Amino acid sequence: MTPPSPLLPALLAGDRAPAPRTLVDIFTAVVAAHPDAPAVDSGQEMLTYSELAEAASALAEQLAELGIGPGDKVGVRIRSGSTDLYVAIIGIILAGAAYVPVDADDPDERARVVFEESAAAAVVGNDLVISTTPVGQGRSSIEPSSPTTEDDVWVIFTSGSTGKPKGVAVTHRNAAAFVDAESQMFLVDDPIGPGDRVMAGLSVAFDASCEEMWLAWAYGACLVPAPRSLVRSGVDVGPWLVANEITIVSTVPTLVSLWPPSSLERVRLLIMGGEACPPELAARLQSPGREVWNTYGPTEATVVACGAMLDGTDPVRIGLPLAGWDLAVVDKEGHPVAEGESGELIIGGVGLARYLDPAKDAEKYAPMPTLGWERAYRSGDVVRNDPEGLVFAGRADDQIKLGGRRIELGEIDEQLLRVPGVVSAAAAVRSTQAGNKLLVGYLTTDERYDAAHARDLLRERMPAALVPRLAVVDELPTRTSGKVDRDALPWPLPTSTDIPAKGELGETAQWIAAIWAEIIGADVGDPSDDFFDLGGGSLTAAQVVSRLREKNPETTVGDLYAHPSLGDLAAWLDESSAASTMVRTNRKVRPIRTKTQVAQLVGMIPLRALAGMRWLAWLVLGSTIAHPALPWLPTYPLWLVALLAVVFIAAPGRMALAALIARVLLRGVEPGSHPRGGKVHLRLWLAARTQDELAAAALSGAVWFRWYARLLGAKIGEGVDLHALPPVTGWLDVGPGAAIEPEVDLLGYWIDGDLVHVGPISIGAKARIGARSTLSPGAVVGRGAEVAPGSHVLGTVTAGEAWSGSPAERRAPARGPWSSQEAPAPRRWLVGMGVVAVLVASLPGIATLAGAAVLWPALSGADSLGEAVRAALPWLPLAALVGYLTLALLVIGLTRLLATRIEPGHFPVRSAEGLSILYTVRLLDHARDWLFPIYSSAFTPTWLRLLGARVGEGVEASTVLLIPKLVRVNDHAFLADDTLVGSYELGGGWIRVERVKVGKRAFVGNSGMLAPGRRVPKRSLVAVLSAAPQRGKAKAGDSYIGSPPRKLRRTADDMDSSRTYDPPTRLKVLRSLVEICRVVPLLCGVALHLAVGLTLLALLDRSVWAAVLLAGPVLLVAGHLAAGLTLVAKWVLVGRHREGDHELWTSFVWRNELADTFTEVLAAPWFAQITVGTPALNAWLRLMGSRIGEGVWCDTYWLPESDLVELGDGATVNHGCVVQTHLFHDRVLQMDRVVLGAGATLGPNSVILPSSSLGRDATVGPVSLVMRGEGVPSRTRWIGNPIGPWEEEEA
Repeated sequence: MTPPSPLLPALLAGDRAPAPRTLVDIFTAVVAAHPDAPAVDSGQEMLTYSELAEAASALAEQLAELGIGPGDKVGVRIRSGSTDLYVAIIGIILAGAAYVPVDADDPDERARVVFEESAAAAVVGNDLVISTTPVGQGRSSIEPSSPTTEDDVWVIFTSGSTGKPKGVAVTHRNAAAFVDAESQMFLVDDPIGPGDRVMAGLSVAFDASCEEMWLAWAYGACLVPAPRSLVRSGVDVGPWLVANEITIVSTVPTLVSLWPPSSLERVRLLIMGGEACPPELAARLQSPGREVWNTYGPTEATVVACGAMLDGTDPVRIGLPLAGWDLAVVDKEGHPVAEGESGELIIGGVGLARYLDPAKDAEKYAPMPTLGWERAYRSGDVVRNDPEGLVFAGRADDQIKLGGRRIELGEIDEQLLRVPGVVSAAAAVRSTQAGNKLLVGYLTTDERYDAAHARDLLRERMPAALVPRLAVVDELPTRTSGKVDRDALPWPLPTSTDIPAKGELGETAQWIAAIWAEIIGADVGDPSDDFFDLGGGSLTAAQVVSRLREKNPETTVGDLYAHPSLGDLAAWLDESSAASTMVRTNRKVRPIRTKTQVAQLVGMIPLRALAGMRWLAWLVLGSTIAHPALPWLPTYPLWLVALLAVVFIAAPGRMALAALIARVLLRGVEPGSHPRGGKVHLRLWLAARTQDELAAAALSGAVWFRWYARLLGAKIGEGVDLHALPPVTGWLDVGPGAAIEPEVDLLGYWIDGDLVHVGPISIGAKARIGARSTLSPGAVVGRGAEVAPGSHVLGTVTAGEAWSGSPAERRAPARGPWSSQEAPAPRRWLVGMGVVAVLVASLPGIATLAGAAVLWPALSGADSLGEAVRAALPWLPLAALVGYLTLALLVIGLTRLLATRIEPGHFPVRSAEGLSILYTVRLLDHARDWLFPIYSSAFTPTWLRLLGARVGEGVEASTVLLIPKLVRVNDHAFLADDTLVGSYELGGGWIRVERVKVGKRAFVGNSGMLAPGRRVPKRSLVAVLSAAPQRGKAKAGDSYIGSPPRKLRRTADDMDSSRTYDPPTRLKVLRSLVEICRVVPLLCGVALHLAVGLTLLALLDRSVWAAVLLAGPVLLVAGHLAAGLTLVAKWVLVGRHREGDHELWTSFVWRNELADTFTEVLAAPWFAQITVGTPALNAWLRLMGSRIGEGVWCDTYWLPESDLVELGDGATVNHGCVVQTHLFHDRVLQMDRVVLGAGATLGPNSVILPSSSLGRDATVGPVSLVMRGEGVPSRTRWIGNPIGPWEEEEA
């Protein structure tokens, strides 16, 4: 038999209990210290501490005159929010008695039962009128006396499993220990005090109200009661919090989830309890300077037994015990469970209260011999045993928490059985389609039952939160024990059972009924159906209103309360929607015309011919040079070799030709909006494709970028650092000393529905544009202004200001360069840059020569081209692997060499340090293409270590771009596709780099960015298309979205760690075997290059003109072959993608990555990148499984799980977009569909996440993020990261 596990020391704090005292001691001390500080502010009346003490003392004297003092119980039933309520509570405590609260809105019967069960001697009502009960009548007056620590201070009634409420008595020792223990938890560095204002929003009959009151009164802060009507509406509390300058809030998660984040700006302490806190809510509430706590505690253990400060990570813990409390997690036999296992939570220590019912007390607080505790409370809650903090896992019995109340279903059952006509009853909690919890009362009835009368009776007898939705069923399922099987009760309900259908529903009513069905699970069939009768509440009301705003954005929660019936709400919505100001476009986007698509296909021939000329130039040069050693190779006249080399090999020649063709094509084009698929659009497309086919922006030509921009027509000032591609239009004006970082989108045009917006871009002198930013047509960046990385500039950025975000907004004054000195700019540096650029660009050629060396013995003995091919063919796989290995070693060696001049800090761009930084980034950027099979694999962390990065164990990395020497990635971190981890910053002729760090188990999503000096703390997440926060703001477990980053609500899934973080050796071996198969697309790529080269060489041997004419068609055929091979690989390896989840260490994920390697190595460079925006790409995507409509313009091939993508007729996906059908959070590949309706537009450099959709003719603007599960309504315009309504007028 396994011995029981020891108790976790972290869960034992009973020996640290605060010194005994009473709440009277605490209150009188605060009154003495802060007599003139506000104590209660109801909005109509404000009492200082001295005034509160004076009024309470007067009430205490009245009670003493009635003979009521220590040992007695006094009921309180006063309307909420009044100062009288709090005077009564303090007065009863000062009298030495215990107060017994009942909510003023609770039914009279509830009040009667509570006061009778507690043996209350008197009841204090409105206007502080004291009424004695039979228990307290006829007594003689006594002298007021202070309570002892053993006297009761309050009695709170919770629901009971027998159907009768149960009273829990808390002593002064319990309560004062609770107050003092919390003072050791919250805001320790800056304690609560006068000037703080504490919201009182909970019913005094709810024990958490005690925490609200004493968060104020124990420190001299002011208690501010919130009007009950506001609290009920939920979302309307927000403005009240701001208006009342609330700084401390203790509430339930359901309520705080309804408040806008802006309403909490002043709140520095936010405590949640009473029910489970969703992880996404915990993440959303994080803010600098604010403590967010999750607390747990039953009434029986004095409000709170444990707590955890939330940092936004999952799991959301209920934490460790308060000082003086002991916690244990036990199995069914009462023995402690091992760390990490789950069991029932047992509570001991100074906070243990008692039941008024001795039998109940003996049962629930019985000794625990297995723990050695003489008194222990069995919570009935299941938790996970964790020394870092307990994790709530559910209820062990029929006691549940709903809306912040702890409810035992037996009480609900008993009240249902009291309804005339009910034969049997059982209550259960059910989840709606929207994930909301709903209390349902299942009934079997006879002919006497009347649904309307039943609801009325229950409202009279029970608090509103306990009145369930009623459902009549034929029978209640039972277990073999004879007890009702609550889990087997039917859900969803087949039909509405409260009221039979009576009337026909109109169109709006049917729409509303569908929303109700989704959110509260109600099958609505009659106009008189009432939302709240069907189980609706404040949270679900807010959710319904958010959906109603699709037709009427002015709808409020109050409108639903005012029009709760289906028919009334539908009529009101129809009437008010006429006044709605929601902006919707009227245009209907039609598919691209067939003749435009035909023109594109025809244009592909001359475009490919340009690339063919580059092939021919290299072949002519190489053949002529190698001819002396290999006589069977043809040789060519020197003038032809020189001409082709200058025009098609040398970077200046390719740039000059590309600029010449672009200027001819775009002659006469004017800024403005032009028809999509029209002549201007086609000319833009041709110019951009020409630039690509000629490789005008290739690595070797980086030193010539400014010259190339000027050739296109751009105005580039002196000292400009241009590290991004200029627009083919030439409409770019960059002032002297400006800096433009890598991957900035300066194209100056984008497609918006059926229009193409084209315009100039102006960047002022000494301005700075951060990496991966986008400047839309017409953007103007003022002198000295700074645009943060990942931003989107729509209009004008004011001179001297720093802007960021999408769309960019002013954040602060521009910081200026890192040095006040003028950066040196020696001319010789350009020579060095040119040499290094050529060296880096030549690495694939050097690797090719290494591979050719393997083939040399076979080639040197041949007498003809055909014989050479036959002799070399068997050696080709080995040659390919040698070449690939050589290229990898060259990249490692050059990266390590450049790293010798790289250190954190800022340096002149035109220096050895600057050169090393620039070309480390450019080299590794291109290495992601050259060596793609290495990336997104189990070998990637090793590769990053070889490059010089510090990478921990268990790291997963995809196509990450970084400066290895400055990067540290800790254990089990995850770097997704195209992450930019610590690149460089430019400004004023200087370049800056700093160390960056990714913490343990952190996650950086697709296209996520870490600026120099940033870090991602452990267990944190940087979302797709988002930036990491500044170091001072980053906390462990936080999640961030957008640029600048904002806190993200997130729920982490608890998955099998053997398939996510800790795979067995067997799975590691299997994954390696699958990833070794990546050599297949690699070899196919080499073979395809060789086949094209040999074909063109044979054509050259026959006729130079034949080769010139046929080079384009040869490349087209090769592209289709590459696309076909990728197509076969996809269907063989993966088949059809379907919605679902797959852990990282499962074969589907590895096979999917292998199929993606075929795409990136074969289809992308040979076909997909070349055919973007054309019907050829659409046809291939259809064959890959995507549903692509007619006349679609798709400017990206990156549809990762192609079967899950649907692009409706005439839809547009702009350049730089990712149609993201999967997420990899928590190392689980979560796949779902993405739909763009007919005519919908996804703006450039935007990302749409799984389970999202764009409605018909809707537009999402540039640099936007459509969050998971979002639906953009038809013919609306949205923009932002994440998206919101686009308030700009349609362009």
